[in-house]
Amino acid sequence: MKKITAFFILSIAIACQPGKPFEAPLWQKYDDAAFLDANKDHPNRRMRYKLIQSKFLDKQDIWNTITDQLSGFTSEKYAELKPFILERTIPEIQESVDDGKLSYTQLTQWYLYRIILFENDSTKTLHSIISINPVAVETAKQMDKNKGDKNHPIYGMPVLLKDNISTDGMPTTAGAHAMKDNNAPDADIVKNLKSNGAIILGKVNLSEWAYYFCDGCPVGYSAMGGQSLNPYGRMKYESGGSSSGSGTTIAANYATAAVGTETSGSILYPSAINSVVGLKPTVGLLSGNGIVPISKTLDTAGPMTRSVTDNAILLSAMESSKSTGKEYLNAVNEASIRARKLIAINGFYENDSLYKQAVDLLIENGADIIFRDRPDFNWDGFLTLLNLDMKEDIPVYMEHFASADVQARTIQELAEYNKKDSSAFMPYGQGRFDAILQDSTTNDSFQLVRAELLKRGKAYFDELIGKSMAEAVLSINNAHAGQAAVAHFPCLTVPMGYREDGEPAGLTFVGSSGEEKRLYSLAAVYENLSKHRRIPEAFH
Repeated sequence: MKKITAFFILSIAIACQPGKPFEAPLWQKYDDAAFLDANKDHPNRRMRYKLIQSKFLDKQDIWNTITDQLSGFTSEKYAELKPFILERTIPEIQESVDDGKLSYTQLTQWYLYRIILFENDSTKTLHSIISINPVAVETAKQMDKNKGDKNHPIYGMPVLLKDNISTDGMPTTAGAHAMKDNNAPDADIVKNLKSNGAIILGKVNLSEWAYYFCDGCPVGYSAMGGQSLNPYGRMKYESGGSSSGSGTTIAANYATAAVGTETSGSILYPSAINSVVGLKPTVGLLSGNGIVPISKTLDTAGPMTRSVTDNAILLSAMESSKSTGKEYLNAVNEASIRARKLIAINGFYENDSLYKQAVDLLIENGADIIFRDRPDFNWDGFLTLLNLDMKEDIPVYMEHFASADVQARTIQELAEYNKKDSSAFMPYGQGRFDAILQDSTTNDSFQLVRAELLKRGKAYFDELIGKSMAEAVLSINNAHAGQAAVAHFPCLTVPMGYREDGEPAGLTFVGSSGEEKRLYSLAAVYENLSKHRRIPEAFH
């Protein structure tokens, strides 16, 4: 252990010597026994990890892919460009490019340098990067040459994608070993991003199969990526699931923005707990073609960013291949809170100090807050909906998008594949897969369940809002994610501050279907008033 650690530290020092060209350090797997032992009695049972590092991911391959793209880039250049990139919004970065202080090539190289700088440090690695686009810098160079083609703010911006979003040139694994050779074509939202000029920087870790695989297991774990860690407390707080890598990498400034996916809470929770802005759009607003599914009824991709402005930019870039970026930015820029009606939850206000501070701040600035008790909700059929959808939807993805190299193409085949090496492929079991295979619900009953859940979800928010004509419900993190999911309502979470022990939390705005602009307007006001977002201490 001492020998490996000494070599590890030396490799970092060589990589970062001022004025020297970047040289890839040699990745050495570290002994994580002490980390695991320290967490064996963690109060959150899901954080009593069995392993942290992936048994299959070779970080040296990632480092080599990065190094090939960092020709001429130095630690001095990294420091010189830092003020123009770190914690900057997309419009601020674009302004630096326009002023000649920065190029898209340098921006892309800066992020790649930063990734290897922090991820090769065993005391800081978040285990959130699964793969890097080998042509990211080459693409950025073309962006620099063709600046006249820029018609969207996302142009030239490096974006990370959750590794269940199919992307040409990189495997799309959903975190599963069975999918390690899945070289699928671009999903529709990736096509739109590229059409608008985004640079796909790489793929990030996630809860395997979007957290519909094992039962009661750690969030942010996958066989291919290992255990994603939270930059605000690597072994202290969860990284969130299932879009863990999207949340942690944006919190640590590894890209300008990231894309996550949500069925119920998978964007909201990792956004809130990593102090970033996350939108779960109205179901159907963004195309799901090419995204490894859980449920066609509830699934959606969504933007995860460090600001509401960046979130609006990324959403518009994913929605249409011919966007100008103004669709949602206008709502952000014209934001006002005076006399706008919002629903606050009594139980949250009485028991959560951060929520109370947030609501009081809105009241002080003119919002009309209406307090309501949180209604009960009948969850009967929710798991049936997920079980039956995933059982049907995975084979559809395999047929239309997965490459022929993927041999296991149904839930049954995937479950059998994992039994070949259960300790490596499913160290926490595959309880959700087992439940899918055991679910004998008929198709007629399934259709009734789907319709009933939609009805119940809308009725839940009708009861909360009543005749008040309120524009949104104020929630915490993913507390209303399930009800919003079945109602097909959008949710937008914004940093709400930090608990006494330092854990981030989010104020979540829940609106009616198709009301993304309204949510952006409300959230932008709160963000400007509160300014809670701060970079993790170890990632300055």
